[in-house]
Amino acid sequence: MIQSSSYSIHFQLDGYKKLNELISKNTYSSVFILVDSNSFEKCYVRFIPKLETNVRIEIIEIDPGEEFKNLDTCYGVWEALTELGADRKSLLIALGGGVITDLGGFVAGTYKRSIDFVNIPTTLLSMVDAAVGGKTGVDLGVLKNQIGLFLNPKLIVVDPVYLETLDKREIKSGLAEIIKYALTFDISLLEDIKNVNDYVDIEIIEKSIQIKNSIVIKDPFEKNLRKVLNFGHTIGHAVESYFLENNKKESLKHGEAIAIGMICESYLSHKICGLTEDKLTIVKDYISSIFKKVTILDSDLEFIFEYLKHDKKNTAGEINFVLLNDFEKFELDCKVSTDLIKESIYFYNS
Repeated sequence: MIQSSSYSIHFQLDGYKKLNELISKNTYSSVFILVDSNSFEKCYVRFIPKLETNVRIEIIEIDPGEEFKNLDTCYGVWEALTELGADRKSLLIALGGGVITDLGGFVAGTYKRSIDFVNIPTTLLSMVDAAVGGKTGVDLGVLKNQIGLFLNPKLIVVDPVYLETLDKREIKSGLAEIIKYALTFDISLLEDIKNVNDYVDIEIIEKSIQIKNSIVIKDPFEKNLRKVLNFGHTIGHAVESYFLENNKKESLKHGEAIAIGMICESYLSHKICGLTEDKLTIVKDYISSIFKKVTILDSDLEFIFEYLKHDKKNTAGEINFVLLNDFEKFELDCKVSTDLIKESIYFYNS
């Protein structure tokens, strides 16, 4: 069990026991399970036998994928809740990956001025990152997470059994966030995940959650320390948004885009903050050994820079980066010139 500020994170069978206790203790009027078609098909059947309650249960299913993480989808879920008779004593269980937990928390937080919700992440990325920390929200067009709020779930249940439903690409996507924790807080994680293929040990998941939770407890609203969790995400989100919008490009998984961002931002760290060339090479070689190369063309750059301008971390029109002085040492709010950002993308391409 990991204790956060106002909720706890429980693992495997203990998690379901705590969920059943929560439902019983709070005398909820109804339980709504939010899924996408993937988590309904592959995870719901594993989850539902663990739920012990006589309370009415309803399922709300949405389309899978980042392109549906928007206000239109929220509107559909709000309508479904209304039509199915959800009230302020209803509980929403978000059973799925990062899109489901982000969107589910936002829907719960805004329906009837907030109903309780529980996160049950089913992808590696949502287990170690998206479901933890109280950030909820949706995209505005292809701009990532522009609409949302900070709101904690009542409980998080983490069960690696759901990882058995994922393909290798989805597992690798989640590894990117673990690499981020390694570079910023605990470099030993790189060794831990070196030979991961299609399953990740519960100890690695717990260690990653512990890192994120310890940061969020100190800085819940991202005023200072929590910004470190954005390492790789400034350039990564811009690349992800551009590839999502451009019909001629294959959309990237979140972790694949963050992997690109971490190589680029490690290059910026070398140029600005003194990260050694040897360590820059370690980062590039390690990430390149896991993630397939993506070609970013010169003609893509102006569009990527357009997305960079809309990054949530910007202040007064300036793009802010988290950069590394060394492994496990970082600087927040680093200003970087456009030319150097271009250079970092050329470095990635090389």
